[in-house]
Amino acid sequence: MAETIPKLLKEIVAAHPELNAQLSKDATGVFRPTTYRDFYREVAAFAAGLASVGVKRGDRVGIISDNRKEWLIADLAILALGASDVPRGCDSMEREIAYILGFPECKVTIAENGKQVEKIYAGIESMPSLKTIIVIDPEFDPYPHAALFPRVKLLTFGDVLKDGAGALARQPELFERELALGKGEDLATIIFTSGTTGEPKGVMITHENYLAQLRVIPQRVPLKPGEVLLSVLPVWHSFERLVQYMVIAAGVTLAYSKPVGQIMLADLIAARPMWMTSVPRIWEAVQAGVYRNVKAKSAVARGLFHFFVAVGAAHAVLIQMLEGRRPEFRKRSHSLDVALAILPLILLTPLRLLGEVLVFKSIKERLGGRFIAAISGGGALPRSVDRFFQAVGVSLLEGYGLTETSPVLSVRPLAHPVPSTVGPPLPNTSIRIVDEEGRDLPPGKKGLVLAKGGQIMKGYYKREDLTRQMISDDGWLNTGDLGMVTWNGELRLVGRAKDTIVLLGGENVEPEPMEQKLRESPYIAEAVVLGQDEKYLAALIVPKLETLIAFAEENSIPFEDPQSLACVPEIDELLAGEIGELISAKNGFKSFERIFKFKVIPHEFEVGRELTSTLKVMRHVVNAMYKREIAELFERR
Repeated sequence: MAETIPKLLKEIVAAHPELNAQLSKDATGVFRPTTYRDFYREVAAFAAGLASVGVKRGDRVGIISDNRKEWLIADLAILALGASDVPRGCDSMEREIAYILGFPECKVTIAENGKQVEKIYAGIESMPSLKTIIVIDPEFDPYPHAALFPRVKLLTFGDVLKDGAGALARQPELFERELALGKGEDLATIIFTSGTTGEPKGVMITHENYLAQLRVIPQRVPLKPGEVLLSVLPVWHSFERLVQYMVIAAGVTLAYSKPVGQIMLADLIAARPMWMTSVPRIWEAVQAGVYRNVKAKSAVARGLFHFFVAVGAAHAVLIQMLEGRRPEFRKRSHSLDVALAILPLILLTPLRLLGEVLVFKSIKERLGGRFIAAISGGGALPRSVDRFFQAVGVSLLEGYGLTETSPVLSVRPLAHPVPSTVGPPLPNTSIRIVDEEGRDLPPGKKGLVLAKGGQIMKGYYKREDLTRQMISDDGWLNTGDLGMVTWNGELRLVGRAKDTIVLLGGENVEPEPMEQKLRESPYIAEAVVLGQDEKYLAALIVPKLETLIAFAEENSIPFEDPQSLACVPEIDELLAGEIGELISAKNGFKSFERIFKFKVIPHEFEVGRELTSTLKVMRHVVNAMYKREIAELFERR
C-alpha cells in the first residue's frame, strides 16, 4: 500500500479511472457523479491553485465546512502538497474558530460560505498569521467583504481551481512532483476535539496513522470497487475522515447526505447505498420512525409487526448460538449451544422467512434495497437498537475508537459479528484491560482500556505535557474508557472512567448504560444521570414531545403548549413509571442504581450547546447550564 493518502488515491485512479468517486447533489437536489479520473484532476488543479497562493510543505490550512464534494478535494490537495489541514464544521462558534485557526497559525483557510467568513472575521485579531480565505460557495461574492480586512485576501474555490488548472497546463509536473515527496510520517491533520470535558486539544494524526488502519480494515469491512457508501456524519470528525479514506482505498463511491431524517431517508432511496456510517442516535431515530409508522396502522398490522420482530429476535439469537457468536465472558460449551439451538431454529425459520416477506422487506427497502451494513461509531450502540436491527436482518457493525487513535481500535467483522461487543481489536492493535494499579485483568473483568498500535496519534499539538499524560513511555494510550474482553478476545465497553459516579456510600455507578436504557422509552429523548458525592441518583430528562402530545391527546389531558406538558401531573406520573420500569432489577440494575428524583427539561438538547457534533452529551456543559435544576434535585441551598 502507498505511504501517503494522496499516493493511495493515485493508485486507485490508475486501477479504476471510470468508477464514480463521488455522488453530490446539484442545485436541483439530484445526485451527479464524478469519476475517479475527473476527481483526481480536480484534486491536482486545486493543489496547484493552493500552491499559487503560498501553501507549501509543512503549512497548516484551515477548513471550516460541512460535508460536500469540495471538502475531500481540498483535503487531498492540501495533503498532496505536504501540508496538513485543521478542520471544523459549520456549527462551530466564533471563539472556537478563532482558537483552532489561530493556535496552529493557519495562513490559509477554506470556508464553506459567507457565514463562516463572518465568524472568522469576528475573531480575526486572534489569527495574525491568516492571509487568505478561500470560499467554497459558488454564490459567494468576495468584493463586499474585501474592504473589511484588507490584510486578508478573499478568493473563491472556483477561481483557485481555475488558476490551478492553468498552472498545471504551464507546469504539468508541479502536482506529481510534490505528491512524490510525501512520507508516511508527514502530518496529515490536526483535529481539535470538540470534547465532552471542555478543553479542546489538537490531535496530530499522520498519514501512517490512517494507513495502519486501511491495511487491515478490509478484513472486517469488505468494501468492493463500485459500491456506494452514504456519508452523513461530520466530515471533519476523525471517524468520517477515516471512512472517506476507506472509500478511496477500495474504489468505492461516496454519496453525500445529512443526518436529518427526511433528507437522509430520501437520499437512501436515491443513492441506494450498500454501506453507511453512522452514530447510534441515527439508528435510534430510524427505529423510532419505524415504530411511529407501525403505531398508525391497524391493530392487526401492529400485532403482526410485533410478533414477527419477536420471532426475528429469537431467530437471530439462535443463529448466533449455532455460529458461536455469543459474547463469552465466562467459558461455556459451544457444542451445547449448537444442540440447544438446532430444533428451535428449524421450527422458527419458516416464520422468520414469512416475516421477511410481510414486514422486514419494506424496512430494508427504506434503506435503498441494496444495503449490506452500517458502520456505527462515535458512541455505544444501545442493546435494544442492536437487537431490533438483528431481528429485521440489518447488519450494524459497531466499532470503537477515539480521535487520538485516528480513530479505529476495533470493529465487529461483517463475517462474524458478535453482538454486545465492538469486536476484537484490529490485527495490528493491542488492547489491555487493567485495574487501578495497572495490573492486567482476565476476560470478564471490568477495568480501564489501554491501547497500542500504529494508529495512535503523534501527540497533542504544542502540548507535550498532555501527550505524556495520555501515552506511556512504552506506547500504551489510556483511553479513559472502561471495558472487558470476552474469552474470544472481543471488547465490550461499559462506560467512561471519568463519568463514573461515586455515591456517598462509596458505590460506583456507570451512568451511560442507565441513560441508554432510559432512551428506550418512547417518551424519553435524552437522559443525564447525576449523583456524584450524593446520597442517591437523579436525572435530567428531555422528553420526546411528539409522543407526549399524542399521549395527552389520547388521554384527554389538557395543556397549553408542548413545553407546558412537562408540568402536567399526569405526564410526571407517566415518566416516573417509565423510569421505574426501565431502571429496575429485572433489567439488571442494582439496588443503588435507582433514579430517586428527576427533572424534565422541556426542550431538545442541541448540537453545539449540550451535544457534540457526534451527538454525545457534554456533561460539563449540562452541569453548568442546568446548575439550578441539579441543585433542586439534590435539595442544595
